[in-house]
Amino acid sequence: MKKVDALDLLVQENNGYITTSEAIKAGVSKQYFGEYVSKRELYRVAHGLYMSQDAWDDGMYIVQVRYPNAVFSHETALYLLNLAEREPLRYAVTLKAGTNAMGLTKNGTKVYKVKTELFEEGLCNAETPAGHNVRTYNAERTICDLIRSRSNIEVQDLQSALKEYVRSKEKNIPMLMRYAGLFSVEKIIRQYLEVLL
Repeated sequence: MKKVDALDLLVQENNGYITTSEAIKAGVSKQYFGEYVSKRELYRVAHGLYMSQDAWDDGMYIVQVRYPNAVFSHETALYLLNLAEREPLRYAVTLKAGTNAMGLTKNGTKVYKVKTELFEEGLCNAETPAGHNVRTYNAERTICDLIRSRSNIEVQDLQSALKEYVRSKEKNIPMLMRYAGLFSVEKIIRQYLEVLL
């Protein structure tokens, strides 16, 4: 397969996006990749990330590529898990405590930090509306995150998320209570569940 065909295939498989590192992994030099980007008139959307002209803009995927250690959380996780009616105005991510978040906060992203030992609890993947896989938290972890950060969350968003979760066939109450214990929100979650269940 020719280099140009291999690169075209990568762009196609990744819904119109390609990274410099993917091109290099495919055996293409940086110089050749630069020429390819120019010939195909790809847009540079972030350092090392390019998008074809006919691709859907996918802000979540761009954030994930630029900040691979970030995990979509809170209102953004609700949206990715189909527990929210609308896409959040600002993305929310969680990072390990001590991680530099300046680039994310400059972009208007809400950043939450958590102890390293709790960071991977409930970690999963979800698909963005444009079809890219990104890291997020499962519904149970997200509910606990929302309760923990309730002073920064719209009351209406929190209540509708809890109602959607309780209606969901995939809900896992034992897992929710395990996370509630880990994140010290057990009492509050019990109060909400008593009303909703």
